[in-house]
Amino acid sequence: MDRSIRPLVIVASFAASLLVGLLVMFWAVGGMRGVTAPAAIGGPFQLTDQAGQTVTDQNLKGKPTLIFFGFTHCPDVCPTSLFEISEVLKAMGKDADRVNAFFVSVDPERDTAAAMKDYLSSFDPHLKGLTGNPEAVAKVLSAYRVYSKKVPLKDGDYTMDHTALIYLMDRDGRFVSPFNLKRTPQEAAADLKKYL
Repeated sequence: MDRSIRPLVIVASFAASLLVGLLVMFWAVGGMRGVTAPAAIGGPFQLTDQAGQTVTDQNLKGKPTLIFFGFTHCPDVCPTSLFEISEVLKAMGKDADRVNAFFVSVDPERDTAAAMKDYLSSFDPHLKGLTGNPEAVAKVLSAYRVYSKKVPLKDGDYTMDHTALIYLMDRDGRFVSPFNLKRTPQEAAADLKKYL
């Protein structure tokens, strides 16, 4: 190839790659006619809180909601996340009454309403634990695109691998974004207050 043409070929190849990348990105976000947008996060569910009360997706409406999926036998990620959520709720003061905060079990075999009540007694009282039968839990996990898998341990017991994300839902029950807890409780509380 002629050396004087070579830079032009490289530039043309880069431009073509950039164009293809932009078209793929445009298509992926549903910008082209007839193409559906990416799957939504959230949807109908019916679970039971630690007091034995039924909670559905309709309970999310009217307040911003933080949702964390985990299990009561979790050794570190779950208690740490629930503690951090508790600190944010505490930093909100009276406005914490205007927020929903749910801890949804990925381990319905062990996480009964009574087990959830006992476990959550160590955290902010605004936090509600949600559980249900395996089918009901599987439905909410699917709706929120939560990964969850039982992992056997050597002693015959088991643990759970799971998505460790805090979901922020708006007052209409729609997913906004993952909620960042890697900041001061005051900063996180100020951010959450924007959705009241």
